[in-house]
Amino acid sequence: MREQIIEAVATYLPPPVTTVLVAALPIVELRGALPYALTLGNVPLLEAYLLAVAGNMLPIPFIILFLEPATRFLRRWKLGDRFVEWLFARTRRKGGKIEKYEALGLIMFVAIPLPVTGAWTGSLAGHIFGIKPIRTFFACLAGVCIAGVVVSVLTLGVKEVWTAVFG
Repeated sequence: MREQIIEAVATYLPPPVTTVLVAALPIVELRGALPYALTLGNVPLLEAYLLAVAGNMLPIPFIILFLEPATRFLRRWKLGDRFVEWLFARTRRKGGKIEKYEALGLIMFVAIPLPVTGAWTGSLAGHIFGIKPIRTFFACLAGVCIAGVVVSVLTLGVKEVWTAVFG
């Protein structure tokens, strides 16, 4: 489904716009947008980096602001409360570094360029661990910037090797 959305968007919109939109998607985020922009989109490195970071961070303030009211809303029902408790307990068990180092741990978590470690999940983790919303936002931004450097280097390195081997 995600691939179909990305393909449809890339077909009708210019690469810079597609880069921002793909970066704003959950799970794909910057980790998918930068390789697209640097390879298929032929967007220059600095422009691709800035667009991917901006696109990845676009939904984050809304997610951060939405989490507290959503949590309160879900806790009004027994099933919703059980889900929230399960999610919080599971996240706390797996988020030792975030719990120990707070914002710095959150930066490290978001900076890891793997699926489900991006700014969307980082926003949720910041909420669960009680990190202030403004600190959560800037920790996610720092993590996304670091991930952008890592993904850019990896993408350009693979592109160079591919070109050298296959022409």
